[in-house]
Amino acid sequence: MKARIVRPTPATLGRLARLLRSGGVVAVPTETVYGLAANALDAEACRKIFEIKGRPSDDPLIVHVPSLAAAEEVAVFSPQAREMAKAFWPGPLTLVLPKRPVVPAIVTSGLDSVAVRVPRHPAFRALLAKTQRPLAAPSANPFGYISPTTAQHVFDNLGAKISDILDGGPCRVGVESTIVDLRDPRKPRLLRPGWITARDIAKATGIRISVTKPRRPAQVAATATARLAKPSARGMVAPGMSTKHYSPRTPLCLVAKIRGRELRAHASEAGKTAWVYFSKPAMLPKQIPRDQVYWFSVDGNPAQAARALFKTLRALDGKGYARIVAEKAPPSPQTDSLNDRLRRAAAKS
Repeated sequence: MKARIVRPTPATLGRLARLLRSGGVVAVPTETVYGLAANALDAEACRKIFEIKGRPSDDPLIVHVPSLAAAEEVAVFSPQAREMAKAFWPGPLTLVLPKRPVVPAIVTSGLDSVAVRVPRHPAFRALLAKTQRPLAAPSANPFGYISPTTAQHVFDNLGAKISDILDGGPCRVGVESTIVDLRDPRKPRLLRPGWITARDIAKATGIRISVTKPRRPAQVAATATARLAKPSARGMVAPGMSTKHYSPRTPLCLVAKIRGRELRAHASEAGKTAWVYFSKPAMLPKQIPRDQVYWFSVDGNPAQAARALFKTLRALDGKGYARIVAEKAPPSPQTDSLNDRLRRAAAKS
């Protein structure tokens, strides 16, 4: 079986909606990245998502719905949650809330909370309207690999495992949604940075959000040991929180800046290195062949860099490089999501 890449015509949307209602799995576009969708109220359909992706069962799924009213059917909303939803939905903001019994345990990894959002992408919204079901949809890629931002990316990785890929064009945002934990509305926490920042939320709603700092390797090892010691320990609260994630197969080294020290450090290593700047350098280093230099943005625009991030890493992963050396984005609220993805992509290296 090879997947068909299909456009969002009324006839196609109707056929895909019937497929989803009958327990099928379909790749769909969102404004963030492409997702692998199934009926969120059908445990067996959602089990297929985990099998197709090779996703561990302790990594919960995000449930996508067309409206706040539909979200209230799968999650219990506090006043703070409603305020955030009204300010940013439809859009790339996911809220973790107490779940309602209608949501199967497989979707939430057995937790009593559910991650939910209202997407903005018009093709996905049209499919939600046709399906009339909430759709669970993690990124449409093998677990841990670089997220897909075009229909072709999905085909390249999962084209032999699914029947249909709904083509909505390149993703407008390019990085996964912001995730906010609102299980305790008195202590909202930012679990995963995205294009909507904690500062944006505070400005729009007055709600202050604490930021969960990345765990150090020793902390990660301690958590893993605790899980082995206690098989009943629950998994992650939300998706995309693995220390190693979004990773190319090519080893990736993350540096603050590509400078002489970094160039010298990798000059003696065997094999070719791809050098990825955050923005196009004013002068190309003489030590690097021109065809080994790349950048995420021409002029340092964070939105442009976010759209190019996964596309660039995917392209480099197929060029036979021995390693990729990428520099971090300059620190700012809008680049936190880029640096988060780069840090996780480099974790295995």
